[in-house]
Amino acid sequence: MGTKVASANADPYLLTADGIKEPPTGWAGSLRYLGPGLIVSASIVGSGELIATTALGAKVGFVLLWMVVLSTAVKVAVQAELARWTILTGKPALTGFNEVPPKIGRIGWINVLWILMALSKFLQIGGIVGGTASALSMLIPVGGEPLSATSLGVWTVIVVAGSIALLYSNSYNLIERGAFALVVVFSIATVVIALGLPFTPFSYGSDDVLSGLTFTIPAGAIGAAVAMFGITGVGADEITFYTYWCVEKGYARWVGPNDGSPEWKARARGWIRVMYKDVFVSWIIYTVGTLAFFIMGAAVLNPQGLVLEGNGMITTLSQMYTDVIGEWAAIGFLIGATAVLGSTLWASIPSWSRMYTNVLATLGVLDWNNPVAREKWVRGCIVVLPILWGATYLSISSPVVMVQIGGVATGIFLPAVVIATWYLRKTQVDPELHGGRWFNLVLLVSSIAITLLGIYSLLNVFGVEIG
Repeated sequence: MGTKVASANADPYLLTADGIKEPPTGWAGSLRYLGPGLIVSASIVGSGELIATTALGAKVGFVLLWMVVLSTAVKVAVQAELARWTILTGKPALTGFNEVPPKIGRIGWINVLWILMALSKFLQIGGIVGGTASALSMLIPVGGEPLSATSLGVWTVIVVAGSIALLYSNSYNLIERGAFALVVVFSIATVVIALGLPFTPFSYGSDDVLSGLTFTIPAGAIGAAVAMFGITGVGADEITFYTYWCVEKGYARWVGPNDGSPEWKARARGWIRVMYKDVFVSWIIYTVGTLAFFIMGAAVLNPQGLVLEGNGMITTLSQMYTDVIGEWAAIGFLIGATAVLGSTLWASIPSWSRMYTNVLATLGVLDWNNPVAREKWVRGCIVVLPILWGATYLSISSPVVMVQIGGVATGIFLPAVVIATWYLRKTQVDPELHGGRWFNLVLLVSSIAITLLGIYSLLNVFGVEIG
């Protein structure tokens, strides 16, 4: 996790013999080469865990605990398979998506769907901006009450401007280390509190946990469950932007250009194994965190009938901590909420900036293989996107609904990611470098589950009820 990326001046998207590095073996040797998954975890922890998962726990109690585990586990194989293709080719996801036929002019149909998803994400990430601004506004109100329009407006501007200033350098090492720090601090605190709940008036026991493993969805909770499936764990956007971080960490460059030699295949297998470890570690991080948030919502908010709504979301969430620890904990929670929501912004801004730049390159706006032009456009997006997300929040001011809408859109886009992953696997990945039998079985099951969920989400949007 502390290793330098490829080379200080090397373009990680350009594969040359000079960039080749032999892969480490075992966990001890691999740890310093992990990192892309930490950025993914940072993105997930704020939007999926703190807001969507806690909201679902508050709404339905423990009965959907199984959905938390399923939604985080089922998409990992697709994430790893798409990353395998990236490591072997040096190409990021949206470049590959654009190669999946048919095309509409220069752009592939999957990238058209990506653009539509990206528009809905203005709501989701706008909700994250708003949640962060709300937490800071409650800590230090400006010009009025904590959740007044004036205070929220001022803090939204500060959040947007601060994010741009911190991330404008576009340094991979800075992004990775910042993500690691943000994820560790709040996840540890949240897990400790969740584990301590049985010793408080809001205790839960084995019966509660078992009731959440019955694989049923109660009436009225289908929409929230679908949103949670789309947004918790790796969503379509995280699966997509994970490929960019795999390249920028150096995995593809260290494998080197494909010369078809046994040595190249051996290096490829080695760095793919490192990627597997990276995916696994990040999965552990966000799954444990997601379970903790869900349990807190189910054990503390649900019995009191507290629901996450509008700008009062942060007040309601802080109730979890004040009820368990005491009033003094509200300040600690607000600081923690700022960290966890800020972690999503920290990861989302540079990730979405890369994806927007890449999709513009597929439209012919710039040459993706020109590192100077690419850097210019990525930095431009780092400035523009937070401003647009902040403006979206100020126009709507309902973080929970905004995040859940983005989750549904992500669930609908997931089947397209699955189709692209299988197409690229079939057409551009040497069968000798496919995963083993068990991995391929899990990939197939994951793909089917994701596709069925996406179809269900789409039908639900158009009012078609099933079951």
